[in-house]
Amino acid sequence: MIGAHYEEAAAAYLEKCGYKILQRNYRNRYGELDIIAQKDGILVYAEVKYRSNKKCGDPVEAVDRRKQMQICRVAACHYAKYGAEQNKACRFDVIGVYGDETIKHIENAFQFYM
Repeated sequence: MIGAHYEEAAAAYLEKCGYKILQRNYRNRYGELDIIAQKDGILVYAEVKYRSNKKCGDPVEAVDRRKQMQICRVAACHYAKYGAEQNKACRFDVIGVYGDETIKHIENAFQFYM
């Protein structure tokens, strides 16, 4: 599966940058989170997008408001179950993977929406 390969590349990138990968492909009734990681005590919900070339647009631009809202709904359930008890800070990152396998990581890419 193409997406799995690029999610693996994104997870390896995060680990190199000092993140601890807590979970991959977390699913609940609202959808899926590609990567849940932690760094410096912050819980990070990361969405990974791949584009083989610029003709299809920049991968990070694919995380539009509708997708952000879906990610937030999934994350809210995860946070209530695993993060709220510890009162952890959290943020939403977007990781774009390009056809040449370069990676663009946008930390705190969007705010929580419901």
